[in-house]
Amino acid sequence: MASEDFQRVPSARDREIESVAEFDEVVAGGTLVGHRLQSLDLTDRTFALLSTDTAGAVFLGCRMEPDATAKVRADGALVFPPVPDLPFDPYRGLLYTPDELFEDLDAGYEHTPDARSYAWFQRAKSDGDVFASMLRSIHDDSVSDALDEFLAGARVVGVMGGHAMGRGSEAYAGAARLGRTLARAGFTVATGGGPGAMEAANLGAYTAPFTDAVLGEALELLAKAPSFAPSVSDWARAAFEVRGRHPGGGVSVGIPTWFYGHEPPNAFAGHIAKYFANATREDGLLARSNAGVVFLPGAAGTVQEIFDNATPNYYGSRGEPTPMVLVDRAHWTERLPAWPLLQALAQDRPMAARIALVDSVDEAAAELARLSA
Repeated sequence: MASEDFQRVPSARDREIESVAEFDEVVAGGTLVGHRLQSLDLTDRTFALLSTDTAGAVFLGCRMEPDATAKVRADGALVFPPVPDLPFDPYRGLLYTPDELFEDLDAGYEHTPDARSYAWFQRAKSDGDVFASMLRSIHDDSVSDALDEFLAGARVVGVMGGHAMGRGSEAYAGAARLGRTLARAGFTVATGGGPGAMEAANLGAYTAPFTDAVLGEALELLAKAPSFAPSVSDWARAAFEVRGRHPGGGVSVGIPTWFYGHEPPNAFAGHIAKYFANATREDGLLARSNAGVVFLPGAAGTVQEIFDNATPNYYGSRGEPTPMVLVDRAHWTERLPAWPLLQALAQDRPMAARIALVDSVDEAAAELARLSA
């Protein structure tokens, strides 16, 4: 098929297929013309591929038998074959799960796909290989696509805060209560997906469907492994013990990065959009927090996030300003005085009515609701 013929495939027929079940459903309709198939094992769907028109389709990292591959190429489909010897799938169609990233944790964290992907990233960065750079970009774009699909129609509240907040601390417990309150109010909690305040908010959302006592039990258990240093394995196993005792927890999202791969993802975000590019991750997390952001005490990273979020609110580049709630008056006015600068930026602009500073984390959810009214 000539390139101009490929371009004439009607865009209305384009459709992403991200599971074998969806593949079977589409094939039953008689055609795969113009579809995009992501990371599917189609080795036992050879007959369907041989008997179905695939003109204009794109196969991204799909495993197929050689005769099926030859046939779809002859139809005019584009085939991007799986990349061998990678610890991650650049063409993935879905977000990660904790079980996926922490597979083989019993053998030690260093054996997990998460740790092996970080090790690959470190090697690839030092090599400067353009192919590796391309694979990272494809992966991150696939993750963004999956994240947009997952969050479609959701009211997302971002919770930002430092990774150093230890399990067993009152600050950690407060962040967990915040996550639980937001989830019970119908919001999807989204965090940077790492340890500390991020894990606490995801933990709270995870325990939201259960009785209040479950969060207390979880906090007590997690306090036995207060930090991911010195042992990520022990830290992660404690989280999976909580999940094992209370399966089927609430939904939340974590958006971590291998750029800070020494900080592992937490296991309480049931849906994980992990990126190689930190800039893509940071902007994407804030841009998708369409119902507002709560900023817990943090250091340089959290300060950056405050003003990354303030910029589109200031210019109105994403529409109406979204609520911003800063927690801990002393922290944000004395230790790291971001609040006075944020107030000065907001003065005489629509965003002035959408920012607030509260003394304690237990006030944050109510203040967010007030700013949203």
